[in-house]
Amino acid sequence: MGIDTNEVSWVIEEEIKKFEGKISLDSVGHVLQVGDGIAKVYGLDEAMMSELVEFPNGTKGMVLNLEAESVGVVLFGSDQEIKEHDLVKRTGKVVSVPVGDALLGRVVNPLGVPLDGKGPIHSEFIRPVESPAPNVVERSPVNEPLMTGVKSIDAMIPIGRGQRELIIGDRQTGKTTIILDTILNQKDTDMHCIYVAIGQKASQISQIVSLLEQHGAMEYTTVVAATSADPAPLQYLAPYAGAAMGEYYLYNGKNAICFYDDLSKHAQSYRQLALLLRRPPGREAYPGDIFYLHSRLLERAAKLNNELGGGSLTAIPVIETQAGDVATYIPTNVISITDGQIFLESDLFYAGVRPAINVSLSASRVGGKAQSKAMKRVAQSLRLDLAQFRELAAFSQFGSELDDATKAQLDRGERMVEILKQGKLDPLSLARQVIIIFAGVKGFLDDIPIEDIRSYEEELYPFVEKNYRSIPDAIFETKDLNEENAKLLEEAVRKFTNDFKQKRRKD
Repeated sequence: MGIDTNEVSWVIEEEIKKFEGKISLDSVGHVLQVGDGIAKVYGLDEAMMSELVEFPNGTKGMVLNLEAESVGVVLFGSDQEIKEHDLVKRTGKVVSVPVGDALLGRVVNPLGVPLDGKGPIHSEFIRPVESPAPNVVERSPVNEPLMTGVKSIDAMIPIGRGQRELIIGDRQTGKTTIILDTILNQKDTDMHCIYVAIGQKASQISQIVSLLEQHGAMEYTTVVAATSADPAPLQYLAPYAGAAMGEYYLYNGKNAICFYDDLSKHAQSYRQLALLLRRPPGREAYPGDIFYLHSRLLERAAKLNNELGGGSLTAIPVIETQAGDVATYIPTNVISITDGQIFLESDLFYAGVRPAINVSLSASRVGGKAQSKAMKRVAQSLRLDLAQFRELAAFSQFGSELDDATKAQLDRGERMVEILKQGKLDPLSLARQVIIIFAGVKGFLDDIPIEDIRSYEEELYPFVEKNYRSIPDAIFETKDLNEENAKLLEEAVRKFTNDFKQKRRKD
């Protein structure tokens, strides 16, 4: 059988039509050495700082050192299967994470990969983890209160939307509890919460997520988890990823709050990376740019002006101290960057004063500008009174005789300390905070025994809400306590106090 030349030529023509001469150019390098989660790569001359690169086994890495002959890459996974001379491919993209409402209710790692087993995240928006902070002209003064639901904070150390307020204290003094109370208090508000857990145990993060789910708070919360088992590069990246997720709301005219728990472990993970990358060590073996590490993160928190939508991103970083020493390197750095600090003291915590906030060492540099009018009206002298009480209490321990005025001041101070105590996971509304602080400041508690204060408080709220409903409603709507309502509240508290005393006498 002969060969049909026409048929052969037609087949060849069809094959030629199908052929497309596509030439793809990939920028690649070769691994010179690898170990301890760091790879030294030769040949990536055009690599960008913070660029994502890929290794043959699918492991991702980020360029963190640009040197004359090579680049230093930190790995986001195990280095076990990466060998010398392996090809490393550039992606041409800086490290980015998915952002937006699709992340609400989810637990993700710092690369935006879900960890909660609820399936993939479908978000149409991504943001680079590192981005410049808004400049001075784009910002607006911080003047809107952010209610934490914690009496002692909202009354004396108010936090505003767009502020950076540090929570600092030893381990096991209630730092994470304040964060959880604040998240729970944002229910039914327009605030979106991002909780960044850095270097914590996976079991602890799981407990936090479980608590948030029980209270219905995961609906408006995203958890970014970099556990103590994760490599240092992921722990280093976590707070920047959280800030990027918060910036989505900031630049879309919405409100978000980022909790970084905690930046001490973040600094330690960066120190580990820097030493492995052969960067010169400085004080306490931290690299020279350790201050810039946190300043470029916290400066991204802001309240934007109305032309840019008026959105806000509030930052609540946490620092863990050793033996109450706030004068060490990392605490002093972060204190100087933030707009105030809430200092939690071990001695107060073990004495039963919880939250264990040391009023004299705590401060809010935004102050009354970010406080609702109702709270400002009732708590104006509270901070000073408590500071004076602490001094008098220390003085009275010497056993010297005290005059009546001093005794009265000590009695009032003891009761104010008692009403500022609060159970965990029990945030209070603004109206309830105003009612109990009003009762304390006006002296209605002076004759109530210390052991009865908790019962007094628990019974006062339902009494006012049932018989004088207009007062909490007006505070909720206007965030103010006008003269008329103040007189009405005084009448309500006086009536309740008399009834309470009579009831106690009968008992």
